Amino acid sequence: MKSIPYLLILFRLLLGPVMIWLAYSNGEALRFVLAVLILLGILSDIFDGIIARRLNVSTVKMRRIDSTTDLFFWLCVAWCAWLLNPQVILDNRYLIIIILIMEGLTYVLSFLKFKKENATHALISKFWAVTLFIAFISLIGFGYGGVPLLITFIVGVIAHIDVYLIILLLPKWMPDVPSCWHALQIRQGKEIKRNKLFNG
Repeated sequence: MKSIPYLLILFRLLLGPVMIWLAYSNGEALRFVLAVLILLGILSDIFDGIIARRLNVSTVKMRRIDSTTDLFFWLCVAWCAWLLNPQVILDNRYLIIIILIMEGLTYVLSFLKFKKENATHALISKFWAVTLFIAFISLIGFGYGGVPLLITFIVGVIAHIDVYLIILLLPKWMPDVPSCWHALQIRQGKEIKRNKLFNG
């Protein structure tokens, strides 16, 4: 039972390359299948943390692995979106480049300050994951970027700024910090409340 969260993380890790292979082999005919696999991926991300906390096996190591796997999974999904909709991606390339640079900067800042990758799992970042899911379903399932992609970009910029502030405010590395406001509370030596459902 205690291995279930790790199995869900492994499932998501393996799902990314499988999706890329499907997109290369016969992507146009498998748009719906790929959309379902994205849904399964995000469900595994939601439930690995919930189950880990219920089983009392949610460790720092697990949170770090989970964060790295999330990044890898979404990059694989983005690759599929590129394979199926190259023109849409090209039309929005500047927005996408900005988000990729901002994502990379979170790792740079975290490594410079803490010598390890960030695993904040902030609430706004979770909301961004929802907008990512909607945008990629729109792209991969229906070949449409438009409004969903624009909303994802706006939320993504806000989410990354929040993570930057968390990293800069935290006195030491720690996972599962809900927001920059909570990071400020931690910096001031105060206890913060974490929602058991959304934490991690």
